[in-house]
Amino acid sequence: MSMDETDWDEALSESGDAPEGGADRVLNQDEIDSLLGFDALDGDENERTGIRAIVNSALVSYERLPMLEIVFDRLVRLMTTSLRNFTSDNVEVSLDNISSIRFGDYLNSIPLPAILAVFRAPELDNFGLFTIESNLIYSIVDVLLGGRRGTAAMRIEGRPYTTIERSLVQRMIEVVMADMGQAFEPLSKVNFVLDRLETNPRFAAIARPANAAILVKLRVDMEDRGGRVELLLPYATLEPIRKLLLQQFMGEKFGRDSIWEGHLATELWQTQLQIDAVLDEQVMSLRDVMKFKVGQTLMLNAAPDSAISLKCGGIPLVKGHIGRVGPFVAVKVDKSFRRVPGAS
Repeated sequence: MSMDETDWDEALSESGDAPEGGADRVLNQDEIDSLLGFDALDGDENERTGIRAIVNSALVSYERLPMLEIVFDRLVRLMTTSLRNFTSDNVEVSLDNISSIRFGDYLNSIPLPAILAVFRAPELDNFGLFTIESNLIYSIVDVLLGGRRGTAAMRIEGRPYTTIERSLVQRMIEVVMADMGQAFEPLSKVNFVLDRLETNPRFAAIARPANAAILVKLRVDMEDRGGRVELLLPYATLEPIRKLLLQQFMGEKFGRDSIWEGHLATELWQTQLQIDAVLDEQVMSLRDVMKFKVGQTLMLNAAPDSAISLKCGGIPLVKGHIGRVGPFVAVKVDKSFRRVPGAS
């Protein structure tokens, strides 16, 4: 006797042994979001979980480059001074956060309208990206053209940026890039040159969408006006100076101690060596050597005026002639051997 699937389901339900919710239980939206790692309340600072954490695990954390934070802290101090001189106003620059992001995700997250400045670093042979949001653009224009203090900059939507606005923002970007060069100077000399200004993110593609990059968010406040500047540097741009960015502090040396090098050099100059004066060399068989007796005379192929060689550890150093200085036997150096590089 056999039972079909319907009979089995009825029997299980009657016995109470069926799993809670049944085999075909559907996940609700909260469970799906938790599984995939998406949460509407999560910010950029929160940890990712689930499948999203696995996908983003390929991103390199900027914390593996300790010197970056020092460089950007230096950039903030330099920008505060230079922008105060540039705008003749009270400017405060602060560092919001430093994070790693994929280049494609960043392009899709740029709030428009904005001005994107593509710059290049000839020494690093690659590009970077500056993004100036709309609030800061109108604030800079308002400050440079004599707008009143204490009033928010007027924001006009639905039109492209004018030539005057682009020119004023370009001057500010050039000031910031000069500060970036000074910020990187203690590590390596790098010049940042403005390449072009764009308003469409599609025309500011300086890397592949899947490439990892470092995103630095800076806040510029001018009393009640201001906005945000975002600096994006692909990891390919920082690769030439990656070893310098791995330092824990400025001037750190890896596997090399200058103090020990100086001490070793001093001790080497004071080392005593044994030098042998070789009058003649002959090749003899072991049988003849074993026949040597006390008082036996060995004939050398050398005359009193023959040149002799001075050796240290079997390595010839100089050649000279033997003589006498008072009660001592001396050697007058005539010439030195020229060592061939790589020869033993």
